Amino acid sequence: MYIRSRAPSVLDPDSVDVDPNVKRRMVTIDPKDLIGRTFLKDAEEDGQRFRARVVRAIVDRETERKKGHEYMKFICEVPDSMVDEIFTYNEILDHIERDNNDLENDTEQLYKFRHIAAHQGPLCTSDKDWKGSKYNVLVEWETGETTYEPLNAIAADDPVTCAEYAKKNNLLNTDGWKQFRRIAKSEKKLQRMINQAKLKSYRRDPFWKFGVLVPRNHAQAVELDKANGNTKWQDAEATEKSQLMEYNTFIDRGIGGIAPNGYKKIRCHMIYDVKHDGRHKARLVAGGHLTDPNTESVYSGVVSLRGIRLIVFLAELNALELWGADVGNAYLEALTKEKVYIIGGPEFGDLAGHTLLIFKALYGLRSSGLCWHQRFADVLRSMGFIQSKAETDIWMRENNGLYEYIAVYVDDLLIAARDPGEITRTLENAHKFKLKGVGPLTYHLGCDYFRDKDGTLCYGPRKYIAKILDQFENMFGCKPKEYTSPLEKGDHPEIDNTEELDEEGIKKYQTMIGCLQWAVSLGRFDIQTSTMTMSRFRAAPRIGHLNRLKRMYGYLKKFASAAIRVRLLKPDLGELPDQDFDWCHSVYGHVEELTPRDAPKPLGKAVTTITYTDANLYHDMLTGRSVTGILHLCNQTLIDWYSKRQATVETATFGSEFTAARIAVDQIIDLRTTLRYLGVPIHHKSYMFGDNQAVVMNGSIPHSSLNKRHNALSYHRVREMIAAKILGYYWIDGKLNPADIVSKHWSYPQIWHLLKPLLFYSGDPRDLIKPGEECNGKSENDCAV
Repeated sequence: MYIRSRAPSVLDPDSVDVDPNVKRRMVTIDPKDLIGRTFLKDAEEDGQRFRARVVRAIVDRETERKKGHEYMKFICEVPDSMVDEIFTYNEILDHIERDNNDLENDTEQLYKFRHIAAHQGPLCTSDKDWKGSKYNVLVEWETGETTYEPLNAIAADDPVTCAEYAKKNNLLNTDGWKQFRRIAKSEKKLQRMINQAKLKSYRRDPFWKFGVLVPRNHAQAVELDKANGNTKWQDAEATEKSQLMEYNTFIDRGIGGIAPNGYKKIRCHMIYDVKHDGRHKARLVAGGHLTDPNTESVYSGVVSLRGIRLIVFLAELNALELWGADVGNAYLEALTKEKVYIIGGPEFGDLAGHTLLIFKALYGLRSSGLCWHQRFADVLRSMGFIQSKAETDIWMRENNGLYEYIAVYVDDLLIAARDPGEITRTLENAHKFKLKGVGPLTYHLGCDYFRDKDGTLCYGPRKYIAKILDQFENMFGCKPKEYTSPLEKGDHPEIDNTEELDEEGIKKYQTMIGCLQWAVSLGRFDIQTSTMTMSRFRAAPRIGHLNRLKRMYGYLKKFASAAIRVRLLKPDLGELPDQDFDWCHSVYGHVEELTPRDAPKPLGKAVTTITYTDANLYHDMLTGRSVTGILHLCNQTLIDWYSKRQATVETATFGSEFTAARIAVDQIIDLRTTLRYLGVPIHHKSYMFGDNQAVVMNGSIPHSSLNKRHNALSYHRVREMIAAKILGYYWIDGKLNPADIVSKHWSYPQIWHLLKPLLFYSGDPRDLIKPGEECNGKSENDCAV
């Protein structure tokens, strides 16, 4: 056997000077667990790509002396090759991680081979690439490998894919490819045959994750264990089965047992997975699609992200502790309402062939989510919690003059309490829940929680952004170029006339825009307007649109450290002009705020809500619509954000600004109502700021008149709230209006002084730079600290 040494790698610590201050890869896989794993090598010069298998570790005295996993090397074999290769521990992990990212980004169905990427030929017998056919085709297999294969061999196995490639590349009239003309003659028939070919082998072929071949069913699991010389997959099945038995998921009627009247037979199947650390997982899932639709609703809600932000703010405001927890096997804690049964398969071991009535809310059944929701609701009621009428998945109870809260997102719990440990102990000991991840809040639903240098609680999707940046690099083969704004100032993507993207480009675009939308939901409101604008083109994006998304990723890369600060001090509003007008003689008369009579008594510290609103006239040059941008704060903490095209076309700034003000007023009323139902004392009125002086004056002064009738609804809605003293509407200089961030495409110098206090500055915002002052060429990190 010959072993070829590889060129020194930048990841090989034996080939470079190691800086002890450089943060190294976190070891996630035990070296002994690497044996037998596979990974895709880098592509060869001719485009072929092969899968290598880790055979054994190389142990020498140097390795023993250093005692570090990252210094280990392994011999790896490549099928059909006479030469083995040596890879370092870090290199193997990099390849495995990259393979997994490829899998996450791949939304195609799984079938024998994905597609034909290229071809060679015409060839003759004297050519070095001759393989018995006039043409070779570069085939990308389901395993991720790419190899050149003779056209005749591939055509015999899958002529439909060959016909598709020939038609796409105008080869149907070429010798060697004419055989596919009959198949490709009809466009509709060809497409139908392509879909049938994919469906025929759907999810039957090899599926790799973290270098481990994942089985599709129990038979494959047993076969893989036998080939690997272990029982890891069967052990995972046994673990799942033991948990199902522990929760009394089934009622056993024995072999040949007869199910009661009204019960329907369905199927169950195991699904398999591999975690990043090599753990093998199996879960039994019911075929809920085989059951009849429920006549009753099976809807099960979750807490909103705004609700979570409110609980985080109220916890800090009233000095409550914030904890997170996760209920293990949550659905199995509830009884099912569905009358269904299964016949145990071979994965059930000694229960194989038994008639098993499903007793618990097994994963996959239509009603399981609702059953768990109701079960946990009963538990929380028994602990003295009640549902908030504004957010039904926020539970609250009074404790010594303050409200404690539990926000529920399926099985993820956010607890704000004087003693969260007492609550988790009750859930574990009295109600026998198996809780995981119990402790002070550091990560929840994709958001990181931490405290900055002055002790201020901060949250933002830092890990999530790091993940999508890795996906970007995997998708395009490079890191995104850094930018200081999401889009260029005044950009109009709607008039882009570049070439439309192909099918692969569309998939990339849709994946990227989905990631950006979730980043906005988690707190990156600074990209909301650009994300809203670019979302319009997800059905038929162009090359220019994709380039804009790349720019947005570059902006996130440059400003990855952004986080919302939970600031509790009430803003100083004493210098605002007096608006105590007499509205009794206006058309609104003596109007008052209608407050809910069934709201809980207010406890804790009072809250002042502040709203900034803005409109960008003629934002969309094709439809003429403006954009509304709104930011809502409780005290000095950002709670909610809004950026959306207006439903009507306004021909003047006055109309678009009044429309934005009306939308903001509706949201303010909703926020005030939500706070009241959470038992929060509210300052007697809310404060709203806009930068159009005419709109503010017309809205705030009783004797102003309406000149444009089509703005009547917005005009009267805003003025009635002011007359009722629910709202104070004040003018603010446009250079100081942070709603600009969510109403237009901006430049860095224009917006930095507004963005910095909301997402980057860790001190008192009043000490910040003045409007228009730039960062003087420093990096974002230098300026934000």
